[in-house]
Order: sequence, then C-alpha cells, then structure tokens
Amino acid sequence: MSDRGYRPPRVLTPLREHLRETFWFAPTLTLICAVALWLVASAVDEQIVAHLQDERAYDQIRDLVSLAEDTKTIVTTVSSAMMTFIGVVFSISLVAVQMASGQLTPRVVRIFVRSRISKLTLSVFLATFVFSLLVLSSYESTIDPRRVGTIPILQSVLTAVLVGLSLLLFIAYVSSTLRLMQVGPVVDRITRDSLHVLRRMPMAGPREGTLPAETGQVPYEGRAGVLRDVNVARLVRAARRQGVVLRLIPRLGDFVVPGTPVLAVHGGVAPARHALRYTVSVGVERTLHQDLAFGLRQLSDIALRALSSAVNDPATAVQCLDRIVQFLAVVAELPLGVVHHRDRKGAVRLVQDVPGWADLVDLGFEEIRRCATDSPQVTRRLLAGIDDLVRLAGPERQGPLVRHRALLVQAVERAVPEAAERAFALLPDRQGIG
Repeated sequence: MSDRGYRPPRVLTPLREHLRETFWFAPTLTLICAVALWLVASAVDEQIVAHLQDERAYDQIRDLVSLAEDTKTIVTTVSSAMMTFIGVVFSISLVAVQMASGQLTPRVVRIFVRSRISKLTLSVFLATFVFSLLVLSSYESTIDPRRVGTIPILQSVLTAVLVGLSLLLFIAYVSSTLRLMQVGPVVDRITRDSLHVLRRMPMAGPREGTLPAETGQVPYEGRAGVLRDVNVARLVRAARRQGVVLRLIPRLGDFVVPGTPVLAVHGGVAPARHALRYTVSVGVERTLHQDLAFGLRQLSDIALRALSSAVNDPATAVQCLDRIVQFLAVVAELPLGVVHHRDRKGAVRLVQDVPGWADLVDLGFEEIRRCATDSPQVTRRLLAGIDDLVRLAGPERQGPLVRHRALLVQAVERAVPEAAERAFALLPDRQGIG
C-alpha cells in the first residue's frame, strides 16, 4: 500500500481504542469532574457570602437565602427523580439493544458500547444526580445573614444547567438508539468504521527485499483469546533498539493460546520480555481497531441470519451486499498483502500479514452465495455486484470474482429446474427485485 495520508500509530493509540470499547471509563471520569465542579462552585458561593458579610449587605443575603430556599425544592426533586429516570431509560435501551443483536448479529452490540452519545448521556445523567446530592449538602439550617456560611446560588444554577443538558441528550440518545434497531443505519455504521480502518492502515508497498534469516520466535504468554490488535509503535521501537525485524505470525482476528508463537525474530536476538510487554492485545472478541476483515465478517453475519429459514428476510441480505460491494470497490485498486512498518529512518522493523484481495472477496461472498440459491432477489443483487467489481478491478484481480460468479450460476442451475425462473434468478439487478 502507498503510505499517502498514513500517519504512524502512536504508543497510546491502542489504549485509547480499548477505553472506547469500555462503558465505565467515561462515566467514571465524568463523576470525578462533577465532584470537582461542585467543589469549585461551593467555594465560589462561600466567597460571595463572605464578601457580602464584609460589606454588611445583610438585605442582599436575606434575598439570596430566600431564593435558595425556593430552589431547594427543585434540587430535591431532581436528585430523587434522576436515578429512577436513569434506570428506566437504560433498561429500555438494553432491551432494544438485545432485540437488535437477536435480529441482526450479537456483534452489533459493540456499536452501542462505542457510541459516544450513549456514554455522554449516561455520564451527564450520573453527573447530574451526584451533583444535585452534593448541592443538597450545602444548604444550611440557619437563615441569619450574619451566621450563614454559604448559600448554594451558583450550585443551583449549575444544577439547572445539567438538567437542561440531560434533557437535550435524552432526545439525542433516543434517536440514536432507535437508529440502532434499523438495518440501514447499522450496516452503514459498520461500513464507515471499516473504511476508517482502511484509511488508517499503511498500504503494502513495492516488494521488499528478502528478510534476514529467522533467528527465533516469541511465544504468547497470557490468556487464550482473539488477537484484537497490536501496539505497532511499541513493537517498532523495540525492534529498532534491538536491531532486528519482527514479524507478526498470527493475523488479527486469529485465536491464540498460551505457548504458541506470536512474533518471529529476524536478524538477531529477540528483544527483552519487558520491551514486548503490552504490545499484543488479546480479548474475547474481535474489534475494528486494526482488523480490516472484521467489518465484512459482521456484514456477512447479518446477511446470513437474514437468509436463514427462521428469519427469511432477503431485503436485509441485499442491503448487506450493497455495503460489501461498496467496501470491495474501495479496496479493488489498493495494493494488499504484507505490510511493512518502518522506523523513523525508513528501516523495516515490523512485518504484518493482512488479508489479501482473494481473502476479502471470499469473506464477502462465499457464505452468502451458498445460502442465496433459493432467493432470486439475493442472486440478482450478487451477480450485479460481482459484475460491477469485475469492471473496477484490474485483470489480475478478476479471478476470484469470476470464480464466485460461475459457482453462483452453477448452484442456481442445480437448484432451479424451471428455465424461466432460472433466467429470472440469474438476471443481474442492483436492487435485487426492484
């Protein structure tokens, strides 16, 4: 791939992506900010009262005390209702997410987990609840303007602001959750995320010289799981300091178990164990951070479920094929294969195998093609998509597409005995059946 527009990954990039895969970090950080905001607002309120007392403006203090008593009812109502509101809203949302995962694929739950609006809404709701409780602790029983220590005026205003922000976010959150239950927005989001991964990846460049002889391997140590991503910056730095080339043996998305080799060392001694710490991330499921094929995997899963006899929804399969063709059309002219990550001096330090053109075409079409013979809507769309990609791809990349087209035609000819129905099912149509 050409490195045009590519920025080398930073050391903290994997950490940022892993935090985006969690649902606890943003709310926790927001709660800390809410407590800090209350401390600042409380200090400002104390300074205001102290200044008025120094100026002997007792009438103004009485007015503020009276106003604070009026706002106390509002703050009390907010604090008592907010937690109930949070529970009801997110309970309904979790049911909606469960329905979406059952209808489409369980892997769409990651969209909800990574959703910024979902995290922001929960964070602001919790911050409003905690802030209102803290404000209640600032109210004093005395109303004597000479003895009162603080009057939560600024705190009450900030509580009202947080309530207004919560209502606005609630509207946005409901809209976002409803879109999660629709097929179109879900497959569009998966496609956009996949294209984003493609833009961040370095492309396979011209054929490099032969790597130095393999001098060792680094076994994986840790829990068994799926290889989610690698810290490219840390691996390149470790290889540069050791003067070697590292080669990632498994592909992203492969399942690795302890003891299996994960890195091959070329041209010297393997870097020290502490230098390779936190360079390989293994989890219970794949992510789209660096995994180029995972988007196609999700689209294929949604289409396969739609084509199952239990669901029987070929229109959803056609929508998935639209996006699969879109992604493959972008990839059609890009060089794929082995990626070479370089250090700042241009020396190759990390070699990584990524899915090639044939791998991506097979992932996008193979399983859908096998299940589509009884659905003319899907076969027509699949043929139209393959024909479009044949026109876009170069001669050296037309082989996998031609093979899938021939296999689809053969499968339909075996499954559909009537000549007229067979001709109808094999007529390319970008909408399937109108």
